[in-house]
Amino acid sequence: MKNAIEIKGLTKLYGKERGIQDIDLNIKEGEIFGFIGPNGAGKSTTIRTLLSLIYPTSGTATIFGKDCIKHASEIAKDIGYLPSEVFYYDNMKVKDLLKYSASFYKKDCSARTKELCEILELDPNRKIEDLSFGNRKKVGIIQGLLHSPKLIILDEPTGGLDPLMQNKFFELIKEENKKGATIFFSSHILSEVQKLCDRVGFIKDGKIIKLETIAALRENSYKKITLEADTSIDAEIFEMEGVTQLEVIETHASFIFKGNINELVAKISTLSLINLDITEPDLEEIFMHYYDKE
Repeated sequence: MKNAIEIKGLTKLYGKERGIQDIDLNIKEGEIFGFIGPNGAGKSTTIRTLLSLIYPTSGTATIFGKDCIKHASEIAKDIGYLPSEVFYYDNMKVKDLLKYSASFYKKDCSARTKELCEILELDPNRKIEDLSFGNRKKVGIIQGLLHSPKLIILDEPTGGLDPLMQNKFFELIKEENKKGATIFFSSHILSEVQKLCDRVGFIKDGKIIKLETIAALRENSYKKITLEADTSIDAEIFEMEGVTQLEVIETHASFIFKGNINELVAKISTLSLINLDITEPDLEEIFMHYYDKE
């Protein structure tokens, strides 16, 4: 299978400040790839370099085998892009903005535009200035998909969408993928990526620290454990493989766990518990687990 995206040694420096450094990444055609990291990690810099919105300091990137800088205008017709923040002329109507966007692709996008407006429950006759943040995000989604692109690049796409609309958005992206589109999906929310993607790349401080399949992430799922006992807790009880970021304050304890949950339960059962909470850790905590191991 060919690569839709190939990135080799991609580096972007802002003066002495780091943007991204030595990024190496291949994304296969037809793949749904999640690019995840905390805010400021370098996700948007990588995407903007791919789109030739900014130029790299060094390294190369190609999309469908074409250099992102040299063939930027040629590549653009095959890409749908949703930035993390969308800005429009407030006095335009939605339908006029979408018609203007479609004009760049020299194809009739009217039927697809109408279909997307219906799916996302967006009134095309409304003025941009009258739209909520969530509805403006819907305009951005439609703008990125109306020309049926071969590659869809999404930078934090669900901000502003309510949970019901987020689910519709995910179904929409899955349908595009079934039609053959490659998806490059940037997020700082691990659960979003796990719902949608085949494979993920973790980025921190401008460097990719891990590439992993979603199947492997599920097999090695992490849990955040928070508990309260009726007497002071001895931290030694949690000295076992798979426990990181342990904090014990008198009768309270919290930590990240990866491993055999039955072994952990056996340890915890020796305590007289008042409360026990087991949740999915947030992305920052997942990162810290990786860093603790490095």
